[in-house]
Amino acid sequence: MDKNISVFDMFKIGVGPSSSHTLGPWKAALHCLEEIAVQIGFHKVIAIDVLLYGSLAKTGKGHGTDMAVMMGLMGEDPITTDTSTISLKLNNISTKQTIQLKAQFPIVFIPEQHIQFLKEASLPHHPNALSFIVHTEHKDFVYTYYSIGGGFIERTILDDDSKEYIVAVETNETILNEVPFEFINTNDLLHHCMKTGYSISAIIAENEKANLSETQLNSGLDAIWHTMLDCIYKGCNTEGVLPGGLQVRRRAFDLNKKLVNNQTYQSKEEWLSLIKVGGADFKYILDWVSCFALAVNEENANFGRVVTAPTNGAAGVIPAVLLYTTLFCKKDKPSDIQQFLCTASAVGVLFKNGATISAAMGGCQAEIGVSSAMAAAGLTELLGGNQKQVLMAAEIAMEHHLGLTCDPVGGLVQIPCIERNTMGAIKAITAAQLALQSKPDFAVVSLDKVINTMWNTALDMNVKYKETADGGLATQIPIALAEC
Repeated sequence: MDKNISVFDMFKIGVGPSSSHTLGPWKAALHCLEEIAVQIGFHKVIAIDVLLYGSLAKTGKGHGTDMAVMMGLMGEDPITTDTSTISLKLNNISTKQTIQLKAQFPIVFIPEQHIQFLKEASLPHHPNALSFIVHTEHKDFVYTYYSIGGGFIERTILDDDSKEYIVAVETNETILNEVPFEFINTNDLLHHCMKTGYSISAIIAENEKANLSETQLNSGLDAIWHTMLDCIYKGCNTEGVLPGGLQVRRRAFDLNKKLVNNQTYQSKEEWLSLIKVGGADFKYILDWVSCFALAVNEENANFGRVVTAPTNGAAGVIPAVLLYTTLFCKKDKPSDIQQFLCTASAVGVLFKNGATISAAMGGCQAEIGVSSAMAAAGLTELLGGNQKQVLMAAEIAMEHHLGLTCDPVGGLVQIPCIERNTMGAIKAITAAQLALQSKPDFAVVSLDKVINTMWNTALDMNVKYKETADGGLATQIPIALAEC
C-alpha cells in the first residue's frame, strides 16, 4: 500500500476473458518459467502439475484458466500472442500430450491429468490461488501464486526459518518506487493538487515521468487507447455466437449495423466519421455507448485482446466512455485521451490500495463499480471539473454499485457480465454530469468513505456471490447448460 502503482499496471494489454482468472494465471506461469530457469534448469524437468484452488477451480473452465496456464508455460506473451492461433496451440498439446516449456523444452503434459481443478480446496491468502508442482528426477519444487485482480499476482515464498510470507510478483509491472507525489487516500491526493495547483491527471503524469520520459509515457498511453479502440471496432464488426455453451449471440454487430443505417465503410476512420454525422440525439448516443461496451466485452468473452480497465470483466466501461467523450464531447486530441487515462488510473489506485479490484474478493462492485468510478473521474476532469468534482464523480459512481455481486452463469464472463459493462458506462456518464453540476464541499459522502464501505461490504458478502457461480443468476440456469 505504500507504493504508487503505474498507469500501465491499471491498464494492461492482455487476452480475455478474465484478468484474475486468465491474465493472472498466465503471468504466474510465465514467472514460474523464470524460477525454473534460475533454480532448476529446463532440461531437468520431467513433469509439471498445476493445482487450481478456490474461485480459479470453480469458474476456471469458463474463464479459460487452463488455457492461460498452458499458454504461459509455453512462454507466450499475452500482450503480443496471436489470439487467432490459441485454439490450434492448445489442440496440439492435447493431441500430442506434450507441452513445449518456453517453446523449447518438451515434457509430457495431458491437460486433463496435469491441471487439477480443486473445487473443494482453498488457500488462506486469496480465493484465486494456484500452485505449480515441478517434478525432477530427485526433487519436487512447488511455486504458489495468487491472482489478486487486474492481472496483478503475488506469490508465497519461504524465509530462512521456513516461514511463509506473501510478496508481489513484479513481472511486467512498473511499480513506481520513488515518485514526487505519493498518495494512499484522497486526502493525500488533494493535498498534492492544492499545493501544486496540478490537476489529478498531472499528478499521475509527474509520478510516471519520475520513471519514464514524457515521450514514453504518451506513446504508452496512446498504445493503450489504440488497443481499446481496435477492440471496440473488431467487436462491432464481428457476428456470431460466443464460445462456452450458453449460446450467447453477439449483439454489438447487429446494433452497430442498425445505428449506421447499413452504410458500408472500409476502415475504422470511416466508421468513426459515420458515427459522428449521425446526430446528437440522446437515444442515439445512449445506444452507441451501449454498443461500444458490448463490443469490448464480447471480444473479451471470445478470448480476444483487451485492456484491463482495471479488470477484463469490466474492460468495456472505460473504452465506451472514452469513445463517447471523443465522438460526442469533442475531446479527441491525443492529450485529451492521455489526460482521461491518467485521471482514471488515480482512482483505480485508490480502490486497489484501499479495498480490492478482485471480484473473487469483493464481488462485481470491485470490477464494474471501480471501472465506473474510474471512467466518471476521467470524464469529469476532461469536461472541466475541478479536483474535488473529479473525486465526487468517482464516489457517486461507486456508491450506486455497492453490494453488486459476481455470479457468472456457467463460470463464463458473459451473463450478466457483458451487459453490466453497458450499465457501468452509463452510470459513469451520469455520475460525471451530477458532479459537474454539484458543489463537492456540501457532499455528505466522500470517496474515501465509499472505498472503505465497499471493502466492508466485500468482507460481509457471502462467498457464493464472489465469482464462484454458486449463487445468484448462476444457479438459475440449468446445470447441464452451466457446465458446458
